[in-house]
Amino acid sequence: MTIAAPTAETRWRCTLCGNLTRFDVTRSSRVVEFLHFDLAGDSKVEETEVLTETLESVRCRWCNAVDQVELVARPDAEQAAKEQQES
Repeated sequence: MTIAAPTAETRWRCTLCGNLTRFDVTRSSRVVEFLHFDLAGDSKVEETEVLTETLESVRCRWCNAVDQVELVARPDAEQAAKEQQES
């Protein structure tokens, strides 16, 4: 089961315990990274481009429920959308 990632208007909520803040997320991604090596051979990632990303599962940290997460509206999402339309 895959779940959508939260957006500026939504957030995750555990349907069993109501948790809104702590989740373990398992995700698969394909990325292209630009690595910069110094003369000693140590590397540092300077740029990352995400080609694809899939959220495979989300586990609630509070009650340990797996895939019991839903997207709900953020409390201020309606007001923020209204303000953005006015500007």
